[in-house]
Amino acid sequence: MQEIGIGLLGFGTVGTGMVRGLLRNGDLIAGRCGIRLVLRAIADQDVTSDRGVEVDPSLLTTDAEAMIKDPRVDVVVELIGGTTAARTFILQALKLGKPVVTANKALLAEHGEEIFNVAAENDADLYYEASVGGGIPIIRALREGLVANHIESIYGILNGTCNYILTRMENEGLAFDDVLKQAQDLGFAEAEPSLDIDGWDTAHKTAILASLTYGLPVSLDQIEVSGIRGLDPIDIRHAKNLGYRIKLMAVIKHVGGDVTAQVRPTLVPLSHPLASVSGVFNAVMVHGDVVGDTMYYGQGAGPDATGSAVLGDLVDVARNLASDSKQRIPAFVEHEHYGSIISSSDMPAKYFVRLSLQNQPGSLGQVASRLGARGVSIASMIQEPGPVDTYVPVVLIMEAAREMDLLEAMAELDSLDIVGEHIVSYGIEEFQAD
Repeated sequence: MQEIGIGLLGFGTVGTGMVRGLLRNGDLIAGRCGIRLVLRAIADQDVTSDRGVEVDPSLLTTDAEAMIKDPRVDVVVELIGGTTAARTFILQALKLGKPVVTANKALLAEHGEEIFNVAAENDADLYYEASVGGGIPIIRALREGLVANHIESIYGILNGTCNYILTRMENEGLAFDDVLKQAQDLGFAEAEPSLDIDGWDTAHKTAILASLTYGLPVSLDQIEVSGIRGLDPIDIRHAKNLGYRIKLMAVIKHVGGDVTAQVRPTLVPLSHPLASVSGVFNAVMVHGDVVGDTMYYGQGAGPDATGSAVLGDLVDVARNLASDSKQRIPAFVEHEHYGSIISSSDMPAKYFVRLSLQNQPGSLGQVASRLGARGVSIASMIQEPGPVDTYVPVVLIMEAAREMDLLEAMAELDSLDIVGEHIVSYGIEEFQAD
Protein backbone atom coordinates (compact mmCIF):
# COMPACT_ATOMS: atom_id res chain seq x y z
CA MET A 1 0.00 0.00 0.00
CA GLN A 2 1.31 3.45 -0.92
CA GLU A 3 2.31 5.69 1.98
CA ILE A 4 2.05 9.47 2.14
CA GLY A 5 4.32 11.18 4.65
CA ILE A 6 2.85 13.94 6.81
CA GLY A 7 4.75 16.76 8.47
CA LEU A 8 2.75 18.56 11.16
CA LEU A 9 3.47 22.17 12.10
CA GLY A 10 1.97 22.86 15.51
CA PHE A 11 1.17 20.34 18.23
CA GLY A 12 -1.40 22.40 20.11
CA THR A 13 -5.10 21.74 20.57
CA VAL A 14 -6.00 21.19 16.91
CA GLY A 15 -2.75 19.41 16.11
CA THR A 16 -3.39 17.01 18.97
CA GLY A 17 -6.91 16.40 17.69
CA MET A 18 -5.60 15.58 14.22
CA VAL A 19 -2.97 13.17 15.57
CA ARG A 20 -5.51 11.51 17.87
CA GLY A 21 -7.88 11.02 14.93
CA LEU A 22 -5.11 9.57 12.76
CA LEU A 23 -4.02 7.14 15.48
CA ARG A 24 -7.61 6.09 16.08
CA ASN A 25 -8.75 5.69 12.46
CA GLY A 26 -5.58 5.39 10.39
CA ASP A 27 -6.42 1.81 9.40
CA LEU A 28 -9.97 2.82 8.48
CA ILE A 29 -8.65 5.61 6.26
CA ALA A 30 -6.18 3.25 4.59
CA GLY A 31 -8.90 0.68 3.98
CA ARG A 32 -11.22 3.23 2.44
CA CYS A 33 -8.80 5.04 0.14
CA GLY A 34 -6.00 2.51 -0.40
CA ILE A 35 -3.34 4.93 0.86
CA ARG A 36 -1.76 5.02 4.29
CA LEU A 37 -1.19 8.38 5.96
CA VAL A 38 2.05 8.20 7.93
CA LEU A 39 3.13 10.84 10.43
CA ARG A 40 6.81 11.57 9.66
CA ALA A 41 7.50 14.58 11.90
CA ILE A 42 5.90 17.08 14.27
CA ALA A 43 7.44 20.53 14.66
CA ASP A 44 6.58 22.68 17.66
CA GLN A 45 8.36 25.06 20.01
CA ASP A 46 7.32 22.82 22.91
CA VAL A 47 8.22 19.16 22.40
CA THR A 48 8.11 18.09 26.06
CA SER A 49 4.56 18.73 27.30
CA ASP A 50 2.14 15.82 27.56
CA ARG A 51 -0.64 16.20 24.95
CA GLY A 52 -2.56 13.11 25.99
CA VAL A 53 -1.58 11.16 22.86
CA GLU A 54 1.35 8.81 22.47
CA VAL A 55 3.73 9.52 19.58
CA ASP A 56 7.25 8.33 18.92
CA PRO A 57 9.54 10.93 20.56
CA SER A 58 11.83 10.75 17.51
CA LEU A 59 9.08 12.45 15.46
CA LEU A 60 9.26 15.63 17.56
CA THR A 61 11.43 18.54 16.49
CA THR A 62 11.72 22.27 17.03
CA ASP A 63 13.19 22.82 13.54
CA ALA A 64 10.18 23.59 11.34
CA GLU A 65 12.21 24.54 8.26
CA ALA A 66 14.14 21.28 8.31
CA MET A 67 10.89 19.36 8.63
CA ILE A 68 9.41 21.14 5.62
CA LYS A 69 12.48 20.27 3.53
CA ASP A 70 12.58 16.65 4.71
CA PRO A 71 12.17 14.46 1.59
CA ARG A 72 10.15 11.96 3.65
CA VAL A 73 7.48 14.64 4.19
CA ASP A 74 5.11 14.65 1.23
CA VAL A 75 2.49 17.04 2.65
CA VAL A 76 2.74 19.80 5.26
CA VAL A 77 -0.08 20.43 7.73
CA GLU A 78 -0.01 23.94 9.25
CA LEU A 79 -1.82 24.19 12.59
CA ILE A 80 0.26 26.77 14.46
CA GLY A 81 -2.11 29.67 13.76
CA GLY A 82 -1.26 33.34 13.47
CA THR A 83 -0.22 35.23 10.36
CA THR A 84 3.56 35.57 10.65
CA ALA A 85 5.47 32.31 11.11
CA ALA A 86 2.57 30.34 9.60
CA ARG A 87 2.70 32.44 6.44
CA THR A 88 6.47 31.93 6.15
CA PHE A 89 6.25 28.17 6.56
CA ILE A 90 3.29 27.71 4.21
CA LEU A 91 5.01 29.72 1.47
CA GLN A 92 8.21 27.71 1.94
CA ALA A 93 6.33 24.44 1.53
CA LEU A 94 4.37 25.61 -1.50
CA LYS A 95 7.51 26.94 -3.22
CA LEU A 96 8.98 23.45 -2.83
CA GLY A 97 5.91 22.12 -4.62
CA LYS A 98 4.65 20.40 -1.48
CA PRO A 99 0.90 20.40 -0.82
CA VAL A 100 -0.33 22.18 2.30
CA VAL A 101 -3.34 21.57 4.52
CA THR A 102 -4.23 24.40 6.90
CA ALA A 103 -6.93 25.48 9.35
CA ASN A 104 -5.66 29.07 9.47
CA LYS A 105 -8.66 31.31 8.78
CA ALA A 106 -6.93 34.56 9.77
CA LEU A 107 -4.00 33.89 7.45
CA LEU A 108 -6.22 33.04 4.47
CA ALA A 109 -8.47 36.04 5.10
CA GLU A 110 -5.53 38.45 5.30
CA HIS A 111 -3.04 36.87 2.86
CA GLY A 112 -5.15 34.43 0.86
CA GLU A 113 -4.54 36.03 -2.52
CA GLU A 114 -0.76 35.77 -2.14
CA ILE A 115 -0.91 32.19 -0.85
CA PHE A 116 -3.34 31.03 -3.55
CA ASN A 117 -1.10 32.55 -6.23
CA VAL A 118 2.03 30.84 -4.89
CA ALA A 119 0.20 27.51 -4.76
CA ALA A 120 -0.88 27.88 -8.41
CA GLU A 121 2.57 29.03 -9.56
CA ASN A 122 4.23 25.98 -8.00
CA ASP A 123 1.56 23.45 -8.97
CA ALA A 124 0.99 22.65 -5.28
CA ASP A 125 -2.30 21.74 -3.64
CA LEU A 126 -3.72 23.90 -0.86
CA TYR A 127 -6.63 22.58 1.18
CA TYR A 128 -8.34 24.51 3.98
CA GLU A 129 -11.60 22.83 4.95
CA ALA A 130 -10.87 23.28 8.67
CA SER A 131 -10.57 27.06 8.35
CA VAL A 132 -14.36 27.54 8.29
CA GLY A 133 -16.92 25.76 10.44
CA GLY A 134 -14.71 23.18 12.15
CA GLY A 135 -15.96 19.75 11.11
CA ILE A 136 -18.64 21.08 8.72
CA PRO A 137 -17.64 20.29 5.09
CA ILE A 138 -18.70 23.67 3.72
CA ILE A 139 -15.51 24.35 1.72
CA ARG A 140 -15.79 20.99 0.00
CA ALA A 141 -19.46 21.64 -0.75
CA LEU A 142 -18.66 24.97 -2.41
CA ARG A 143 -15.60 23.72 -4.32
CA GLU A 144 -17.17 20.48 -5.50
CA GLY A 145 -20.78 19.64 -4.66
CA LEU A 146 -22.27 23.01 -5.64
CA VAL A 147 -19.89 23.89 -8.46
CA ALA A 148 -22.73 23.84 -11.02
CA ASN A 149 -24.66 26.57 -9.19
CA HIS A 150 -24.64 30.33 -9.13
CA ILE A 151 -24.70 30.93 -5.39
CA GLU A 152 -27.35 33.51 -4.57
CA SER A 153 -26.78 33.71 -0.82
CA ILE A 154 -24.88 32.27 2.13
CA TYR A 155 -26.06 32.63 5.72
CA GLY A 156 -23.74 31.36 8.41
CA ILE A 157 -23.58 30.98 12.18
CA LEU A 158 -19.82 30.61 12.28
CA ASN A 159 -18.69 31.35 15.83
CA GLY A 160 -19.52 28.89 18.59
CA THR A 161 -18.55 31.28 21.38
CA CYS A 162 -21.07 33.90 20.29
CA ASN A 163 -23.77 31.33 19.65
CA TYR A 164 -23.23 29.85 23.11
CA ILE A 165 -23.48 33.30 24.73
CA LEU A 166 -26.67 34.19 22.85
CA THR A 167 -28.25 30.82 23.67
CA ARG A 168 -27.55 31.20 27.39
CA MET A 169 -28.75 34.82 27.42
CA GLU A 170 -32.06 33.81 25.86
CA ASN A 171 -32.67 30.62 27.83
CA GLU A 172 -31.70 32.01 31.23
CA GLY A 173 -32.24 35.76 30.88
CA LEU A 174 -28.64 36.45 31.84
CA ALA A 175 -26.64 39.59 31.10
CA PHE A 176 -23.96 39.51 28.41
CA ASP A 177 -21.02 40.08 30.77
CA ASP A 178 -22.18 37.30 33.12
CA VAL A 179 -22.47 34.72 30.34
CA LEU A 180 -19.14 35.76 28.83
CA LYS A 181 -17.41 35.21 32.18
CA GLN A 182 -19.00 31.77 32.53
CA ALA A 183 -18.03 30.89 28.95
CA GLN A 184 -14.43 31.84 29.75
CA ASP A 185 -14.47 29.71 32.89
CA LEU A 186 -15.76 26.74 30.90
CA GLY A 187 -13.21 27.21 28.11
CA PHE A 188 -15.79 28.21 25.48
CA ALA A 189 -14.36 31.74 25.25
CA GLU A 190 -10.81 33.03 25.21
CA ALA A 191 -9.42 35.10 28.09
CA GLU A 192 -9.19 37.94 25.56
CA PRO A 193 -12.46 37.39 23.65
CA SER A 194 -12.46 40.36 21.26
CA LEU A 195 -11.80 38.30 18.14
CA ASP A 196 -14.98 36.32 18.79
CA ILE A 197 -17.45 38.72 20.37
CA ASP A 198 -16.58 41.69 18.13
CA GLY A 199 -17.24 39.61 15.02
CA TRP A 200 -13.74 39.32 13.55
CA ASP A 201 -13.43 35.55 13.76
CA THR A 202 -16.67 35.32 11.78
CA ALA A 203 -15.38 38.01 9.40
CA HIS A 204 -12.26 35.94 8.61
CA LYS A 205 -14.48 33.00 7.69
CA THR A 206 -16.82 35.25 5.73
CA ALA A 207 -13.92 36.55 3.63
CA ILE A 208 -12.89 32.98 2.78
CA LEU A 209 -16.41 31.89 1.84
CA ALA A 210 -17.12 35.00 -0.24
CA SER A 211 -13.80 34.78 -2.10
CA LEU A 212 -14.20 31.09 -2.88
CA THR A 213 -17.85 31.37 -3.87
CA TYR A 214 -17.72 34.42 -6.09
CA GLY A 215 -14.28 34.08 -7.65
CA LEU A 216 -12.93 37.44 -6.52
CA PRO A 217 -10.56 38.24 -3.66
CA VAL A 218 -12.50 39.63 -0.70
CA SER A 219 -10.55 41.54 1.96
CA LEU A 220 -11.60 42.16 5.53
CA ASP A 221 -12.05 45.88 4.94
CA GLN A 222 -14.77 45.08 2.39
CA ILE A 223 -16.87 43.29 5.02
CA GLU A 224 -19.14 45.30 7.31
CA VAL A 225 -18.53 43.90 10.80
CA SER A 226 -20.31 44.31 14.12
CA GLY A 227 -20.35 41.86 17.01
CA ILE A 228 -22.46 41.03 20.06
CA ARG A 229 -20.44 42.84 22.74
CA GLY A 230 -22.83 44.37 25.27
CA LEU A 231 -25.99 43.08 23.61
CA ASP A 232 -28.90 43.72 26.00
CA PRO A 233 -31.16 40.83 27.12
CA ILE A 234 -34.14 43.12 26.56
CA ASP A 235 -33.49 42.94 22.81
CA ILE A 236 -33.35 39.16 22.90
CA ARG A 237 -36.66 39.11 24.81
CA HIS A 238 -38.42 41.53 22.48
CA ALA A 239 -37.10 39.75 19.40
CA LYS A 240 -38.51 36.45 20.66
CA ASN A 241 -41.87 38.03 21.44
CA LEU A 242 -41.96 39.27 17.85
CA GLY A 243 -41.17 35.80 16.48
CA TYR A 244 -37.42 36.10 16.00
CA ARG A 245 -34.15 34.92 17.55
CA ILE A 246 -30.96 37.00 17.49
CA LYS A 247 -27.92 35.26 15.96
CA LEU A 248 -24.52 36.58 14.97
CA MET A 249 -24.74 35.98 11.24
CA ALA A 250 -22.42 36.04 8.28
CA VAL A 251 -24.61 37.28 5.43
CA ILE A 252 -23.24 37.03 1.89
CA LYS A 253 -25.52 37.84 -1.04
CA HIS A 254 -25.42 38.17 -4.80
CA VAL A 255 -27.26 41.43 -5.48
CA GLY A 256 -27.80 42.78 -8.99
CA GLY A 257 -24.55 41.37 -10.35
CA ASP A 258 -22.47 42.40 -7.33
CA VAL A 259 -21.82 40.88 -3.89
CA THR A 260 -22.46 42.14 -0.36
CA ALA A 261 -20.79 40.64 2.73
CA GLN A 262 -21.42 41.51 6.34
CA VAL A 263 -21.24 40.16 9.88
CA ARG A 264 -23.83 41.40 12.34
CA PRO A 265 -26.34 40.39 15.02
CA THR A 266 -29.43 39.48 13.01
CA LEU A 267 -33.04 38.64 13.80
CA VAL A 268 -33.90 35.22 12.35
CA PRO A 269 -37.51 33.95 12.24
CA LEU A 270 -38.10 31.30 14.91
CA SER A 271 -39.52 29.03 12.20
CA HIS A 272 -36.25 29.04 10.21
CA PRO A 273 -33.78 26.15 10.68
CA LEU A 274 -30.92 28.52 11.52
CA ALA A 275 -32.87 29.81 14.53
CA SER A 276 -32.70 26.35 16.12
CA VAL A 277 -28.88 26.19 16.03
CA SER A 278 -27.91 26.50 19.69
CA GLY A 279 -24.92 26.32 21.99
CA VAL A 280 -21.47 26.01 20.43
CA PHE A 281 -22.77 24.56 17.16
CA ASN A 282 -22.30 26.19 13.75
CA ALA A 283 -24.47 26.06 10.64
CA VAL A 284 -24.31 27.39 7.09
CA MET A 285 -27.20 27.70 4.64
CA VAL A 286 -26.36 28.08 0.96
CA HIS A 287 -28.88 28.93 -1.77
CA GLY A 288 -27.90 27.89 -5.29
CA ASP A 289 -29.85 28.78 -8.40
CA VAL A 290 -30.12 25.12 -9.42
CA VAL A 291 -30.13 23.18 -6.15
CA GLY A 292 -32.08 25.64 -4.00
CA ASP A 293 -31.34 25.64 -0.26
CA THR A 294 -28.78 23.33 1.33
CA MET A 295 -27.73 23.45 4.98
CA TYR A 296 -24.62 22.25 6.81
CA TYR A 297 -24.62 21.79 10.58
CA GLY A 298 -22.19 20.51 13.17
CA GLN A 299 -19.41 21.20 15.64
CA GLY A 300 -17.82 24.48 14.61
CA ALA A 301 -14.64 24.18 16.67
CA GLY A 302 -12.74 21.89 19.01
CA PRO A 303 -9.80 19.57 18.46
CA ASP A 304 -11.71 16.54 17.23
CA ALA A 305 -14.12 18.29 14.87
CA THR A 306 -11.36 20.42 13.35
CA GLY A 307 -8.98 17.46 13.29
CA SER A 308 -11.58 15.49 11.34
CA ALA A 309 -11.69 18.22 8.68
CA VAL A 310 -7.88 18.26 8.46
CA LEU A 311 -7.79 14.50 7.98
CA GLY A 312 -10.42 14.73 5.26
CA ASP A 313 -8.22 17.22 3.42
CA LEU A 314 -5.20 14.96 3.88
CA VAL A 315 -7.05 12.12 2.19
CA ASP A 316 -7.84 14.36 -0.80
CA VAL A 317 -4.21 15.46 -1.01
CA ALA A 318 -2.99 11.86 -0.71
CA ARG A 319 -5.28 10.76 -3.55
CA ASN A 320 -4.01 13.61 -5.72
CA LEU A 321 -0.40 12.64 -5.07
CA ALA A 322 -1.08 8.95 -5.68
CA SER A 323 -2.77 9.65 -9.01
CA ASP A 324 -0.38 12.44 -10.03
CA SER A 325 -3.30 14.86 -10.26
CA LYS A 326 -2.04 17.89 -8.39
CA GLN A 327 -4.23 21.01 -8.63
CA ARG A 328 -7.18 18.77 -9.49
CA ILE A 329 -9.21 21.18 -7.38
CA PRO A 330 -7.42 24.55 -7.29
CA ALA A 331 -7.46 26.43 -3.99
CA PHE A 332 -9.05 29.45 -5.64
CA VAL A 333 -10.33 30.13 -9.14
CA GLU A 334 -10.97 33.68 -10.28
CA HIS A 335 -13.93 33.83 -12.64
CA GLU A 336 -16.09 36.46 -14.27
CA HIS A 337 -19.67 35.64 -13.33
CA TYR A 338 -19.91 38.29 -10.62
CA GLY A 339 -19.08 41.98 -10.28
CA SER A 340 -17.47 43.46 -7.18
CA ILE A 341 -17.99 43.69 -3.44
CA ILE A 342 -20.37 46.55 -2.64
CA SER A 343 -21.69 48.02 0.60
CA SER A 344 -24.94 46.62 1.94
CA SER A 345 -25.88 50.02 3.35
CA ASP A 346 -27.55 50.92 0.03
CA MET A 347 -29.60 47.72 -0.03
CA PRO A 348 -33.16 47.89 1.40
CA ALA A 349 -33.71 45.66 4.43
CA LYS A 350 -36.00 45.38 7.43
CA TYR A 351 -34.71 46.46 10.85
CA PHE A 352 -35.44 46.06 14.54
CA VAL A 353 -34.94 49.36 16.39
CA ARG A 354 -35.14 49.95 20.15
CA LEU A 355 -35.13 53.37 21.73
CA SER A 356 -35.86 54.80 25.15
CA LEU A 357 -38.68 57.28 24.56
CA GLN A 358 -40.20 59.85 26.89
CA ASN A 359 -43.76 58.73 27.67
CA GLN A 360 -45.67 61.86 26.76
CA PRO A 361 -48.12 62.91 24.01
CA GLY A 362 -46.46 63.58 20.67
CA SER A 363 -43.20 61.72 21.35
CA LEU A 364 -43.92 58.88 18.94
CA GLY A 365 -45.14 61.34 16.35
CA GLN A 366 -41.80 63.15 16.44
CA VAL A 367 -40.02 59.84 15.95
CA ALA A 368 -42.23 58.83 13.02
CA SER A 369 -41.84 62.28 11.44
CA ARG A 370 -38.05 62.17 11.48
CA LEU A 371 -37.94 58.60 10.23
CA GLY A 372 -40.38 59.49 7.45
CA ALA A 373 -38.26 62.44 6.39
CA ARG A 374 -35.52 59.93 5.62
CA GLY A 375 -37.85 57.60 3.75
CA VAL A 376 -38.09 55.09 6.62
CA SER A 377 -41.53 53.73 7.61
CA ILE A 378 -42.63 51.92 10.77
CA ALA A 379 -44.24 48.51 10.16
CA SER A 380 -45.11 47.70 13.79
CA MET A 381 -44.40 48.90 17.32
CA ILE A 382 -44.23 47.64 20.91
CA GLN A 383 -44.18 50.13 23.80
CA GLU A 384 -43.69 49.00 27.37
CA PRO A 385 -45.96 50.72 29.90
CA GLY A 386 -44.61 53.30 32.34
CA PRO A 387 -45.53 56.48 34.21
CA VAL A 388 -46.05 59.69 32.23
CA ASP A 389 -42.85 61.69 31.53
CA THR A 390 -40.57 58.72 32.27
CA TYR A 391 -38.52 57.02 29.58
CA VAL A 392 -39.91 53.67 28.43
CA PRO A 393 -38.55 51.10 25.96
CA VAL A 394 -40.11 51.30 22.51
CA VAL A 395 -39.39 48.67 19.86
CA LEU A 396 -40.00 49.45 16.20
CA ILE A 397 -39.98 47.05 13.28
CA MET A 398 -39.15 49.04 10.17
CA GLU A 399 -40.36 48.47 6.65
CA ALA A 400 -37.54 47.72 4.20
CA ALA A 401 -35.23 50.73 4.08
CA ARG A 402 -31.65 51.60 3.26
CA GLU A 403 -29.40 51.24 6.27
CA MET A 404 -27.70 54.55 5.59
CA ASP A 405 -31.09 56.32 5.72
CA LEU A 406 -31.99 54.58 8.97
CA LEU A 407 -28.65 55.46 10.58
CA GLU A 408 -29.02 59.10 9.62
CA ALA A 409 -32.51 59.20 11.15
CA MET A 410 -31.26 57.46 14.31
CA ALA A 411 -28.46 60.00 14.69
CA GLU A 412 -30.99 62.82 14.51
CA LEU A 413 -33.31 61.10 16.99
CA ASP A 414 -30.44 60.56 19.42
CA SER A 415 -30.08 64.33 19.72
CA LEU A 416 -33.69 64.86 20.87
CA ASP A 417 -34.59 65.36 24.54
CA ILE A 418 -37.47 62.89 24.22
CA VAL A 419 -34.98 60.09 23.46
CA GLY A 420 -33.03 58.68 26.38
CA GLU A 421 -30.25 56.13 26.09
CA HIS A 422 -28.54 55.38 22.79
CA ILE A 423 -30.73 53.83 20.09
CA VAL A 424 -29.86 50.30 18.97
CA SER A 425 -30.77 48.54 15.73
CA TYR A 426 -30.38 45.07 14.24
CA GLY A 427 -31.06 43.73 10.77
CA ILE A 428 -33.86 41.28 10.09
CA GLU A 429 -33.58 38.40 7.60
CA GLU A 430 -36.86 36.97 6.37
CA PHE A 431 -35.18 34.42 4.04
CA GLN A 432 -37.60 34.93 1.21
CA ALA A 433 -36.90 33.01 -1.97
CA ASP A 434 -33.86 34.41 -3.77
